[in-house]
Amino acid sequence: MTVARKTIPPGAKVGVGVLGAGAWAEFAHLPGYKRDPRCTLVAIADPIRERAELFAEKFGIPHVCSSAEQLIARPDVDLVDVCTPSATHFDLSWAALEAGKHVLCEKPVAYDYKETLRAAALARARGVKTKLGFTFRYSPAMQYMKELIATGYVGTPFIFNGYEQNSQWLDPQNPLRQVDHEADQSVIQVSSLEGYGAPIMDLCHLFMGSRFTEVVGTMRNFIPERVVRATGTMMRMNIDDGDIFIGNFESGAFGSIQTSFVTVGNYPGLEARVYGSKGALICRLVEEEGVCESLKGATADQVEFRDIAVPERFYPPGGSKEESWRSLFYANLVSSFISEILSDDLENEGNFEDGAHVQELINAVELSCGERRWVNIPLAP
Repeated sequence: MTVARKTIPPGAKVGVGVLGAGAWAEFAHLPGYKRDPRCTLVAIADPIRERAELFAEKFGIPHVCSSAEQLIARPDVDLVDVCTPSATHFDLSWAALEAGKHVLCEKPVAYDYKETLRAAALARARGVKTKLGFTFRYSPAMQYMKELIATGYVGTPFIFNGYEQNSQWLDPQNPLRQVDHEADQSVIQVSSLEGYGAPIMDLCHLFMGSRFTEVVGTMRNFIPERVVRATGTMMRMNIDDGDIFIGNFESGAFGSIQTSFVTVGNYPGLEARVYGSKGALICRLVEEEGVCESLKGATADQVEFRDIAVPERFYPPGGSKEESWRSLFYANLVSSFISEILSDDLENEGNFEDGAHVQELINAVELSCGERRWVNIPLAP
């Protein structure tokens, strides 16, 4: 049964219900809501109730629900946050949208971009707003880079290079999570391309002002035997733990993206480079020597790259580049979504439709690798 969206009265706080009590909820989502005075944490649910109860106590959440259905049905919940394993995202998001709730969902909404588009259409029909967990577009340095590009710092963008990689699973004894251990091991399965690639793909769309129209890419499995959380044993896992693709944008620019979680380096390991007719910008989101982000720029008349200071207005209250990237970037994401929910005048950025375009790109690269050819976007039905 579909339910009409509840209007939030002027001055009232946005009631938030969180589905999932895992590490990402603890270090990013929940601190983000606690930091924004315009919302209040109402309820939390997790299949392991004891874990939800611990988080409720830690973050001052008054209600612990026994099921997702119970949380979604609460009349005091305006926004449902889906911070659960990837395979559950679509069904939980769909149920929340049908109930007339705004939805923030971790990526991906669905493994097939068409399902994400279907959820985006339901959100429009229900009159509610959506947001993907594209955490890195909300980095203060990335936000400033977006403004610099929009105001002409690089001129016409020619080339995009994107990287998202760290050594999280370089050690085969570090248990893999959210992988299908029953999949056909004779066929490489998408892993890094989706889990790590999505945020940098989102940034390429944001910075280049257009999307890829054709791509060609490859995926590799570098560490074949590893421990899997679902089994607790060492087993063959033919997953993409490294990938790279190139492509052409509809604007005439071109770009490349490389992701991996078996490359030496620290978290989150993301870098975006844009080269244009007047200048270039490089933004790195890597925690090094106590700093989580950096921005550098060069221009045609001063070609040596130099540090660019990020203005204070891009940081959340009390935030700085010395803060953990998890809480810093997510505070901006939460603030963006709460502002969009409370105002009809703001663009709903990073929404399910944006997520669908990223997922279509992932699906296209997977097809390119499997069939060893260039693939056009939009994908054929």
